[in-house]
Amino acid sequence: MACRNHSINLHQSEVATHSLRLPSTTTMAEQIRVVTLNCWGLKYVSKDRHERVTAIASALARSDYDIIALQEIWVEADYNEIRQSVVSRLPYTKLFHSGALGAGLAILTKWPIIATSMTPYSLVGEPTDAFGGDWFVGKGVGSVTIMHPVLGPVQLLVTHYNRTYRLVNAWEFAKVTRQAAELGRYVIAMGDFNSIPTSLPVNIILNYAGLVDSWATSHAHIPPPSGMLSPIEGVINYGVTADSPLNSYRDSEPSGDPIVRKYQGKRLDYILFRHPSPNGFNDHLPRLTCRDSQVVFTDSIPGNSCSYSDHFGVEATLAIDMQAEGKQDDMASLKDTSAVWFNSPSELSSNVVTEVMSAVNTSYRMSQDRSRKELTIFVTSILVLIGLIIGSAWVVVPWLNPVFVLLVIYLSWLATTNLYEGFIFGNWERKALQNVIEELELYKQILVSQAPHDW
Repeated sequence: MACRNHSINLHQSEVATHSLRLPSTTTMAEQIRVVTLNCWGLKYVSKDRHERVTAIASALARSDYDIIALQEIWVEADYNEIRQSVVSRLPYTKLFHSGALGAGLAILTKWPIIATSMTPYSLVGEPTDAFGGDWFVGKGVGSVTIMHPVLGPVQLLVTHYNRTYRLVNAWEFAKVTRQAAELGRYVIAMGDFNSIPTSLPVNIILNYAGLVDSWATSHAHIPPPSGMLSPIEGVINYGVTADSPLNSYRDSEPSGDPIVRKYQGKRLDYILFRHPSPNGFNDHLPRLTCRDSQVVFTDSIPGNSCSYSDHFGVEATLAIDMQAEGKQDDMASLKDTSAVWFNSPSELSSNVVTEVMSAVNTSYRMSQDRSRKELTIFVTSILVLIGLIIGSAWVVVPWLNPVFVLLVIYLSWLATTNLYEGFIFGNWERKALQNVIEELELYKQILVSQAPHDW
């Protein structure tokens, strides 16, 4: 299929396409180069998949990344093609397996992997949403722990949120992140979070998990847009990775989403990081900072007018500040300048917790209403089915028999589907939502009990 051609040349100084860098005076141990990309690799569904995967593999082979995180890499042959292209530089790799069709998540790194895990999300989609397909795959948090020569154990997380249940996904992801930090590990989290920076899910992962947004920290000097942006400005200044007019796979119809109109797309893909949870003040921990972050894979693939994916990628260069060691004579100053990583664990505000609980409770009530409708359809289908079976005994016109058979088949399918959706999945969904609600209630109680009181 031919792609729409966007003849917009992005200057090298503005947007990096493949992040091919000249050798730096910075030693390799003093920085970590990270990239994340949603590859849009659905078999039989994603357009131009073979050409795009080959181009992605070629681009990554020429890059200098230390860590690569991939999402929607559903076909194992595609993963192997990319892995083979970078194996000489990034020999340690992990493709995560979960669900009926896989997790679609992978991590490739230059440092040895000492542990891996896959934590599926409790809710990833509805079984009747066959086109979306999230019910059949195993979305969750893929985790590998690497042994870095300077930082020691570093836990790398890759994820891809489901749009419907991204609030639940965010809470579960934040818990995994927080647990990793409490084990004394640095954390680098990457992926397609399907959430804009001002959303509740991002609020959770930044404030409860204590993660730092590499793009936000490296572009803190960029003011909010004051007028209509160009698509290039949306990418360069505001990190747009999805729904950009620069992407050949964007819908040709104008979007009614005000965020898309304001920023010429959405920022849905992130590279986040944090330090180990403080167990007392430790002035010997190296400090991670984001030196630079850019949107990448913005051009068309060589020799074609197609984009690399329906998302752009994000890269970040994380610097390791070794000067954090040995500053015992200036502890107060160090605490002030390093509050992001030396202060007490980050927490959500009581108002945010209330807002999240309200949203999850609304989802719970909507689930109840949907289940009632689906079970009503189930009962009605059964009654009509019984009536058809009984009535078919009095049918004397032969040509009506095939019609009755087709109606019986359709009603049987309708009844079975609505029974499964309304009873089995409905209860599954509400149990998962109830778990989140109870966890948030307990968390809010703890926040209230620890808050200072006026006597």
